[in-house]
Amino acid sequence: MIENLVSRSIHNPLLVGVLAVAVFLGGIWSYGQLPVDAFPDVSPNLVQVFTETDGLAPEEIEKYVTYPVEAAMTGLPGVEQIRSVSNFGLSVVNIYFDDGTDIYFNRQLVNERLQEAREQIPDGFGTPGMGPISTGMGLILFYYLNDTTGTYSLEELRTIHDWIVKFNLQTVPGVTEVLGIGGFEKQFHVVVRPDALLRYDVTLDEIIERIEANNRNVGAQFLEKGSEELVVRSVGLATNIEDLGRIVVKSEEGRPVYLDQVADVLIGGAIRRGLQTRNGEGEVIAGMVVKLYGTNASSVIERVEAKIEEINEIIPDGLELVPYYQQKDIVDSAVTTVTNALLQGIALVAIVLFAFMGGARPSAVVALAIPFSILFAIIAMGYFGLSANLMSFGGAGNCHWYSG
Repeated sequence: MIENLVSRSIHNPLLVGVLAVAVFLGGIWSYGQLPVDAFPDVSPNLVQVFTETDGLAPEEIEKYVTYPVEAAMTGLPGVEQIRSVSNFGLSVVNIYFDDGTDIYFNRQLVNERLQEAREQIPDGFGTPGMGPISTGMGLILFYYLNDTTGTYSLEELRTIHDWIVKFNLQTVPGVTEVLGIGGFEKQFHVVVRPDALLRYDVTLDEIIERIEANNRNVGAQFLEKGSEELVVRSVGLATNIEDLGRIVVKSEEGRPVYLDQVADVLIGGAIRRGLQTRNGEGEVIAGMVVKLYGTNASSVIERVEAKIEEINEIIPDGLELVPYYQQKDIVDSAVTTVTNALLQGIALVAIVLFAFMGGARPSAVVALAIPFSILFAIIAMGYFGLSANLMSFGGAGNCHWYSG
């Protein structure tokens, strides 16, 4: 069979040339479509369900949150196993599916069952939601928000990050999540004075109800005037400390009792369980960019870097985003290593053949067979859905030993 193939190739040089050009163009096109990573992503086919709760111990989370989610996921088609972790204030359920199944179809199945789980979880115990469409290899870029002036507080820096930096980075194609670390999430704190509660005969429940009832905008349909409709609105959403302080808690003999008469309204931060430092010298606000599963890491990082330059133009003066880790550096090093090894292999084979055979033509034929074998391997990688990384490139680079 091999002799017949060789004979046909010798007698049909035009066909061989056309096939060579097709392999060359197909390999170049396939390489442009391949996801390029530093290492192969061996993460399992996983869908995660997170549920955040306030103040619940692990025992209550396991009983009232984790178990209902696990029970709802039992019996889904293609599920291999279900594992969970119940921590203080957080429930994590990992649903592992069979390899080869579509991740988006799996997420659709999980989302349908989540509704059943939400009905079984008591009110106030949190709402379960799916994690990002990514894996452990999806953390492609880390950065921090550098304050060159030293005048911004941690609350201000975290607010700028969450409302400007994060929103802009999430618009980059291929980015599925941006995680913020460090600082304090800005909150309005109502610090109740117990003596004032006794004086005005007000309970904590009444204060909570009054704040909820007086911190919203309400629509009231419209009024007709001539041929026009005038929309009626009741604007009561609090936007600052003064608005919260003027909320009426109760009426005492026709005189209103305001919130700032029974409590101090302050700006503070949410409870946190960690922080981010830079070189151990001071706390900074940092972030992590997570890429979408199956996307090209190098291309996504390039788009993120371009977006970071745009963000540095719109954030307040004295602030700048500084990347300190990029998966692209590892990817470039891996590609450079394989490229150098390939070129060295081609040169070594050509020199050895020329020295022992004494002809440039056979040396050139074998040397040209090496890149064509690589391109053919890349076409096969694209067909089978494999990513281009150090290990797969190394395996493809070894094909020239067989072709030689």
